[in-house]
Amino acid sequence: MVDRGASALSLPDDWPAHPDPILALNRMGSFDWDLDTGQMLMDARAHEVFDVRPDEFDGNPATLGMRVPPGEGQRLDTMVSHALKDGSENYGAYFRIRRRDGTLRWTHTQGYIRRDETGRPRRIIGIVRDATDELSESAERREQAAQDEARRQQTNVVQMTTAALAHARTVQDVIDVLEDTHGLTHLGATSLVMGLVEAGRVRMVATGPQASYVPGTRVTRLDAKYPMNEVVRTLTPHFIESPEEFAESYPLLWPNITDLKITSAAYLPLIVQARPIGAIGLLYNDRYGFTSEERNVLVALGSSIAQSLQRAMFYEQEKDLAQSLQQAMLPRSIPDVPEADIAVRYRSASFGRDIGGDWYDVIPLPGGRVGAVIGDVQGHDTHAAAVMGQLRIVLRAYAAEGHTPATVMARASVFLHELDTDRFATCLYAEADMSTGVVQVVRAGHIDSLVRQTDGSCRRLSVEGGLPLGLSAEFGRLEYPVDTVELDPGQTLLLCTDGLVEQPGIDLDEGMHTLMELIHTGPDDVSDLADRLIDVAEARGGEDDVALLLLRRRGLAPQQSGGRLQQHVAPGDPEALTGARHMIAAAVRAWGARERADEIELVADELITNALMHTEGSAIVTLRVLTGPDRRLRVEVEDSSSALPRRREAGESGVSGRGLLLVDRLADVWGVEARGRGKCVWCEFTVPERD
Repeated sequence: MVDRGASALSLPDDWPAHPDPILALNRMGSFDWDLDTGQMLMDARAHEVFDVRPDEFDGNPATLGMRVPPGEGQRLDTMVSHALKDGSENYGAYFRIRRRDGTLRWTHTQGYIRRDETGRPRRIIGIVRDATDELSESAERREQAAQDEARRQQTNVVQMTTAALAHARTVQDVIDVLEDTHGLTHLGATSLVMGLVEAGRVRMVATGPQASYVPGTRVTRLDAKYPMNEVVRTLTPHFIESPEEFAESYPLLWPNITDLKITSAAYLPLIVQARPIGAIGLLYNDRYGFTSEERNVLVALGSSIAQSLQRAMFYEQEKDLAQSLQQAMLPRSIPDVPEADIAVRYRSASFGRDIGGDWYDVIPLPGGRVGAVIGDVQGHDTHAAAVMGQLRIVLRAYAAEGHTPATVMARASVFLHELDTDRFATCLYAEADMSTGVVQVVRAGHIDSLVRQTDGSCRRLSVEGGLPLGLSAEFGRLEYPVDTVELDPGQTLLLCTDGLVEQPGIDLDEGMHTLMELIHTGPDDVSDLADRLIDVAEARGGEDDVALLLLRRRGLAPQQSGGRLQQHVAPGDPEALTGARHMIAAAVRAWGARERADEIELVADELITNALMHTEGSAIVTLRVLTGPDRRLRVEVEDSSSALPRRREAGESGVSGRGLLLVDRLADVWGVEARGRGKCVWCEFTVPERD
């Protein structure tokens, strides 16, 4: 049964066995063309119009090519294709068919396009009829109508090609449009060649629809005796109207292209601002010569292609410049970190100069620690990239000075606020000691980091965080809570920007879940995993850049020291002292020494205070986990003074003198070691073995 959707034409239920009587009365045939399957059904009268027997027609519209001359068929196909694409509800056309006896007859067709609720065309129901009698006017009038139609089609060639090229961003996009089979159909050519002028030579960049370069023509001098080189030199189109003319004009080229059966060709210079940037050749095998109107249309077409190429070249130059600028702002190399595997990746989704402010950094820190940074400056332009570069340098400097993660973030926010910009930035900073696995994480409005377990499963690190950099200083809220986690051997910390998570139509949580599933099924090697994540982001597209940093803690070989953590404390720096205390408390918890936490923290604080009060320099605090017959936590405080500590007796009302007494009472063992020009005061606490 034929679908009876809203249309200007419907067919009976028993069609085509019983054609519509009204159509039959008017000597009209009918057809039903299913666009999904490509099958066309015709009634008996339609078979008569096309002069084909039912056993000769297999339901494929291309089979009717036995009756429709190539030029007529091409014109009809172009018109139907245009109607399907521009949303038309119907189309109509006159065309000629060649009957079995060789005579040409005029035929008229009217098609009604049925679309689904989304506007997609599903089928065409239409009529065909012999129109020879109504078009029996003089040959002059018929020729004039054909010329008018040809003129309209030629104008459509320029319009349709220009519309297709409007979406081309790169030179390759332009080439793809022209090499596409449909593009060649619009151009009316069988094949094409295109070359670009580079360094005083013509480099062939396209031969369509199939790449078949003539030997020796990929790169040629401008003075070479080839048609493309000639039109570049003279800035004048060259229309070759016959095979004989082609062979005579270019005897070196002609023997190599005789298999193409070329009957005529048009070579057009591609000119922009009076300067040739290339040339294009259109090759035909079904026509001879060019009318003046056809030549004008082709010249206009060449101008349109030249403009598109120039835009594409400017775009690629700007993109290269922007990416070079952005790459210059990112670290040129990643340092080797003992006991860690690190992989970083960056994917730019920028268009032209619209580059992003995403960045990553890996910062070596005192005591064998490492800082991992990921961030994103607001905006997609060169200003965002410039701000990103400055912010990256500042963060690196603050971290290298030994400040706590919270202080690093707060100072970076103040810097950005005082910078001459209205941009803000999100950032996540993780400070890790890979020997112990202790990681301190601080977040400034950035998306959460992830941890990949040794079995591949993934968990999200939810850190309270603070406002984005710049905004926290603007509103006077510079507090950045620090969260401490322990990275076990084989586990991987993943930091990324939102371009890896965000997808059209889904929220952030769903995007994070998708990313975690992708990480779960990914390879174990951090470099391979990073490549896979970037490949997925590339395939997905998107208009945001992606920065990615993976930090994996290697498996520890058996050794005496089961962990090590170090902090530099400068004199007169209360923030550094606070940071050291925080580090000690975090390490004690992470290393399973909670039962002796108060004792360890009190003794360590006493040793640090003594070093700062009684010496003229800074102190270096080191925590170690020692394994052996029993498990011990060792605290070392190193200073630059060679004077040994003295135990003093404090009076009843004294406020000092009890430091070493306290150390002696609480620590299991303690002592002093000479370190160069200074010394190290150390103490050890026996702690339970970990499960």
